[in-house]
Amino acid sequence: MKKKTIKIIVALILYLFAMLINFENELINKGIYIVSYIIVGFEILKKAIRNIFRGKVFDENFLMAVATIGAFGIGEFPEAVAVMLFYQIGELFQSYAVDKSRKSIASLMDIRPDFANVYRNDKIEKVNPDDVKIGETIIVKPGEKIPLDGIIVEGKTTLDTKALTGEAMPKGASEGDEVLSGCINLNGVIKIEVKKEYGESTVSKILDLVENASSKKSKSENFITKFAKYYTPIVVIIALILAVIPPLVISGAEFSDWLYRALSFLVVSCPCALVISIPLSFFGGIGGASKMGVLVKGSNYLEALSNTEIAVFDKTGTLTEGVFEVQKVNPVGVSRQELLKVAAYAENYSNHPISKSIKQAYNEEIDEKQIINYEELSGRGIVAKIGEQNVLVGNEKLMQEKQINFEKCNEIGTIIYVAIEEKYAGYILISDKIKKDAKLTIESLKKNNIKQTVMLTGDKKEVGESVAKELGIDKVYAELLPADKVQRVEELLKTKSQKGKLAFIGDGINDAPVLTLADIGIAMGGLGTDSAIEAADIVIMTDEPSKILKSIKLSKKTMRIVRQNIVFAISVKILVLILAAFGLSTMWEAVFADVGVSIIAILNALRALRIKNIK
Repeated sequence: MKKKTIKIIVALILYLFAMLINFENELINKGIYIVSYIIVGFEILKKAIRNIFRGKVFDENFLMAVATIGAFGIGEFPEAVAVMLFYQIGELFQSYAVDKSRKSIASLMDIRPDFANVYRNDKIEKVNPDDVKIGETIIVKPGEKIPLDGIIVEGKTTLDTKALTGEAMPKGASEGDEVLSGCINLNGVIKIEVKKEYGESTVSKILDLVENASSKKSKSENFITKFAKYYTPIVVIIALILAVIPPLVISGAEFSDWLYRALSFLVVSCPCALVISIPLSFFGGIGGASKMGVLVKGSNYLEALSNTEIAVFDKTGTLTEGVFEVQKVNPVGVSRQELLKVAAYAENYSNHPISKSIKQAYNEEIDEKQIINYEELSGRGIVAKIGEQNVLVGNEKLMQEKQINFEKCNEIGTIIYVAIEEKYAGYILISDKIKKDAKLTIESLKKNNIKQTVMLTGDKKEVGESVAKELGIDKVYAELLPADKVQRVEELLKTKSQKGKLAFIGDGINDAPVLTLADIGIAMGGLGTDSAIEAADIVIMTDEPSKILKSIKLSKKTMRIVRQNIVFAISVKILVLILAAFGLSTMWEAVFADVGVSIIAILNALRALRIKNIK
């Protein structure tokens, strides 16, 4: 990009120098034009020659080479350089779009464990995870990533499974439980018996999925290449006919006159207005998107977005906040504040997200002197004495174990039951909060011809179905790992029409393979993980789902502008070509018409930057 820009600037300076300073010796002027042309056009000439030997004769490189060399042939040096400069400026815009289209997903490697602590000969050895064999025992300390899949043989802990499921709620694990690589051990020291080699482990498969998914994504052909495939041979054949046939058929016709017309025809045929107007139209759209807080990584993704038929969403962090909050406090025989106080005191020493949300809801200072005989019962809850009261705070199992007569709550979320002095005191409902604009987004997408909305989540089935029902989502698939999400998206890709596109919207490391596989991967950038942002084609920087619909509307507006510019540029080009063929147009008039078309197309493209009317 930098090299190409420097070449264009140097060539443009030389070109203007030759144009503005008319040397007495004409050879100096011509020499400067030729040097300018070689700087900016050498790569095009090289490509044209190379493609001829490969059998790809009629492409845009060939057309540019023939048209500009033809201009030199009839002594139109300024036009030859101007045509090549216009073309290369257009190509620069195209290159910029391609360079921005996809970033490296190297940050995904953060989930790859650097080492494994393995027991060998009664000692702990720090080794590469690839070197650990099935059946060996590894030790994982608090804060470390689990390097390989296996079963806990000693210890208990809480696992952060966000890297695999995308769910914010940590999961308890103890002796006998299966654990997957990529999870983070939050508190206890655990010993794990390895059940899979690193190459077969979950974390390794996630990395492979991303690499393989990218190879399955179809790449749309560059419009100008497709256009040139048909346009170039037609133009060259017409130019040959113009040069050869009239002098043979028309009496008094001079070969030199018709050769000039033929070469003028080739110069006029250069599609530089088309080349510059298309990328500028897309860049207007990309600029408009950035104003809305949406980063589009390439014009091909903006084009694909306008054909979206299926919208697939991750749940946590995409449609929901990904932050657990107390949604409901249901006291029985005590006040709301008393119930919250008892629960907050009991949960005081825990760093679990549930404990934090209860303490946040209580929002008062806790006097730790009142907490006596605190005991945490793994997988059940907490038993403590708060002041003079014996308190139980935990799940259904704890209530049953302590034979508390309680009312079972069937609401969706995490239910924390509370008993005071062996008497049921009520429950606290904690769940993930749905984003404010999520429901409106789903409704608006359906109104704007999105045929199907789907939600994929690693959360429990009842939670996923509850969120989907509340938002009006057509289909929901729950309890999914990254491999399952990829499988579901592959199935959905088969259901779309030939021109239709599937957009996936997610925010976690676990979403990276699906973001790469989908026709358009959209990441929530504000709170999303780096790997999701890098793997995505479009990034919503503000974490608002409603920006998805705005982006689709902007992409459709951009495509309308692109089509207008294509039709306008081609129509004017054909008109001028006809005039040139009949000798009614000089080369300067052709260049002026070309520049005029470009300016009008640029002004039209700037409309894509206006986003006030997009709601």
